[in-house]
Amino acid sequence: MNTETLRTFLLLVKLKNFTRVAEQLFVAQSTVTNRIAELEKETGVRLLRREMRSVALTEQGKTFYEYARRIVEMEDACLSAVKGGVRQIRLGATNAVYEGVLKERILAGIAEGRAYRLTLGHSAELLEMLWDGVLDAAYVYQNVRRAGYRCTPFSRDELILLARTDKNAFPDGVSRAELPALPFAMCNFSLAEIGSYLRELFPAGHVFPFEVDNSNKVKDYLAAGLGYAFLPRGIVRKELESGLFAEVRPLDFDSMPILSYRICRADEETRCI
Repeated sequence: MNTETLRTFLLLVKLKNFTRVAEQLFVAQSTVTNRIAELEKETGVRLLRREMRSVALTEQGKTFYEYARRIVEMEDACLSAVKGGVRQIRLGATNAVYEGVLKERILAGIAEGRAYRLTLGHSAELLEMLWDGVLDAAYVYQNVRRAGYRCTPFSRDELILLARTDKNAFPDGVSRAELPALPFAMCNFSLAEIGSYLRELFPAGHVFPFEVDNSNKVKDYLAAGLGYAFLPRGIVRKELESGLFAEVRPLDFDSMPILSYRICRADEETRCI
């Protein structure tokens, strides 16, 4: 099993088409087919289902995909580490932490001549990448302890209720009892505390008109004037200042504080933001 074959597999999962993969890799389509066949022979399982002009991962393929992705990322990290010149600082962050706090610091670092490789994802997967050595630091919502690593508070934010200013029907504030009847966008922050907070505000099994795992998409929902949503204050600072969004004051429930953390190897602290 070599990484060239793994990269072909990962690209096929992304593009879902043998012809497009062959064109992007500048190889014959038969080469792509043979590489996938070699992987399936070596693993002894079927990794992909061939469908009409497309492919899809089998259950075994989904498991294999995660390992293949990590192997390729580790090879890239290794090559980056051993090459001379400016070394990229490999950072991982949840989208909300990046948009709310980290983005401006990364841009300032680039202006000073530093180089970064950024991965956006959920806390759990970013921590796995950190343990595997693929990342130098992870900026997440989880306060974890692990030998050889340092976990320090990075930012403090607040989960607030928002609406587009001209669509806000509650300029004087909203009560908890009124929330379930409102059109809400729900963002999965992969943070247990937020999940518990929201579950207490909405009935069990409540169906939201829009659910997504990316906070920027929730901003799109709000900007379109479709309803309400809870988001960290840090990622909507510009929209609040411009007047596009309005903060809806809770009348009989509290806003939720959110803490994020920087986790990195203890000997790498000085290199990380």
